[in-house]
Amino acid sequence: MERAYFSASIADFIAMAPDEVLGRLTRASEFPVEPTQRDAWAHEIDALQTVLPALLFAGTVHLEFVIPRLGKRIDAVLVLPVAIVLLEFKVGAAEFNSVDLDQVWDYALDLKNFHETSHRALVIPVLVATAARNVLRIGATNSAGDDVSVPSLVSGDRLGEALQQLCGVTAGEPLDPTTWAEGRYRPTPTIVEAASALFRGNSVEDIWKRDAGARNLAETSRAIVEVIRRSRRESLKSICLVTGVPGAGKTLVGLDIATRFRNKADRHHGVYLSGNGPLVSVLTEALVRDDVAKERQSGKLITKSQSRQRVKAFIQAVHHYRDEYLKDPSAPTEHVAIFDEAQRAWTLEKTADFMQRKKGRPGFALSEPDFLISCLDRHTDWAVVVCLIGGGQEINTGEAGIGEWMRALQRSYPEWHIHLSPQLSDSEYAAELEYKSLAHRANVNLDPALHLSTSMRSFRAEKVSTFVKNVLDLEIDVAKGLWSEFRHKYPVVLTRNVERARAWLRTQARGNERFGIVVSSQAQRLKPHAIDVRSPMDPVHWFLSNKSDVRSSYYLEDVATEFHVQGLELDWAAVVWDGDMRLVDGKWNYHSFVGDRWQNIHKHERRAYLKNAYRVLLTRARQGMVIVVPEGATSDPTRSAAFYDGTYQYLQQIGLPVLTA
Repeated sequence: MERAYFSASIADFIAMAPDEVLGRLTRASEFPVEPTQRDAWAHEIDALQTVLPALLFAGTVHLEFVIPRLGKRIDAVLVLPVAIVLLEFKVGAAEFNSVDLDQVWDYALDLKNFHETSHRALVIPVLVATAARNVLRIGATNSAGDDVSVPSLVSGDRLGEALQQLCGVTAGEPLDPTTWAEGRYRPTPTIVEAASALFRGNSVEDIWKRDAGARNLAETSRAIVEVIRRSRRESLKSICLVTGVPGAGKTLVGLDIATRFRNKADRHHGVYLSGNGPLVSVLTEALVRDDVAKERQSGKLITKSQSRQRVKAFIQAVHHYRDEYLKDPSAPTEHVAIFDEAQRAWTLEKTADFMQRKKGRPGFALSEPDFLISCLDRHTDWAVVVCLIGGGQEINTGEAGIGEWMRALQRSYPEWHIHLSPQLSDSEYAAELEYKSLAHRANVNLDPALHLSTSMRSFRAEKVSTFVKNVLDLEIDVAKGLWSEFRHKYPVVLTRNVERARAWLRTQARGNERFGIVVSSQAQRLKPHAIDVRSPMDPVHWFLSNKSDVRSSYYLEDVATEFHVQGLELDWAAVVWDGDMRLVDGKWNYHSFVGDRWQNIHKHERRAYLKNAYRVLLTRARQGMVIVVPEGATSDPTRSAAFYDGTYQYLQQIGLPVLTA
């Protein structure tokens, strides 16, 4: 793929007729060029050809440089021996607004993090307001220690002066401008960005960065595709049980399979299903917005309602799917159904209770896994079920765990072919007995490719999820060792002050990097810190709205619980740790707040849910997090210091640095 609409050496660019440059830009555009865009390009070409001859820069110029992860293009990139200069022109603008500032920040950070030949270079973002006058504000170099300058703000009349000053700074490694553009672009998108890219027809290999991680994802996708093709070819019914560590890309694999098999023309398309309501809502709204914008950009008129129908054929809430085929006894339209977070499907008891109370069907005798398999079993030829399983992520009463899927297969579906991740034997998945019972059954295949072992949520440090597991398992020595490995790449800091944590988030995040506060749904005694877990919040606005919206995560007013954030992510997170899970005498104590006091949680199942809630919360951040353990209050028996001090001291012993004012 050509990375830019126009690329040339600076010398050749200066020598070209402006109309020749403009013509190349117009011919390279994937959409019809509007007069306003053509005029903006003409202004940018004139500005650069006016100032560059006097600067005698050796290097290359790239116009309309594509940033695939963001779905955007940088107006101009100057690749010089000493730095990469990104220029975002706001033609006709007399002022500099925060939206444009964040935009150029995002471009610089994307190149630094995901473009190989930019990793060690000095990246200098510049925002140019062409109608402003006599403005030259040079941004600080390397303020965050990663050789990305704070964006410089420059008026059109001082662009040459600004470039002269900026390119006199040398902080990064020397560049070879002729080979820079050949560097591979290997992003680590958020799940929202990845879903949008897949919906537009890209594959996992197209949009994911990590060598080890991308191979793992691609191998898992290929293994599942092969099961689907064989099942279709040989008229088999098959199920794949896919495991993965937190952040390894289970949802991404599910979306990838669904997009590969969403061709309605041959009636064998696939559908991605999840019982995670917030995840479905956020992904659906994000896909609808992206779909409408892309269609309108290409000149097609489409309403959000029309787009929503297209998206629903691709991604659905599992309970809507279940209810549809509860009413309709025919085989589903889809031959391939992907169930994300399959461990959260309901037990027989919860399903039966729901059917009696809500559907008027007493005596319902199937667990949710059993019923969902039965829907695909209605096909007379072939069908494939894909279960995506997170270890230690059951977080609610009535969730059956993956063991119920195995028990249902043993009870009712002896002819089905079963493809298992060997990792299901691990205690983390709580299905050791069921796994052993399937091992001797015919038509069972153990496939290591069905386990996603590499966490990629945090592109800065892949071992964060393993670190969190050992922290929660009280394996302090292992946790210390892991922390020492990634502490310089992925900051985790500790504080007892919520306001200090809010300030830290605001100073760490740059551009549109998303940040927010997450807490346990059992964290009932954080109200003195202006945190109320019972206050209603809308996950769609929290995850998708911009900084100007008070409902967004950026405002740090509404907080999200494990139920809102499971499957989704932030760039930076504050995890506020209440007295619901507290360390006492070297062991975790588990509590729920009932009425006016804390009560012990005795049931093993509910204790596991609470521990898993903190596992989810502590693995949401892609770039770093602050953990807040409040000090407690001597005047409030529900917030005794004893409820918090043990946890705080334990995290200190691991080596987490304390955030100072």
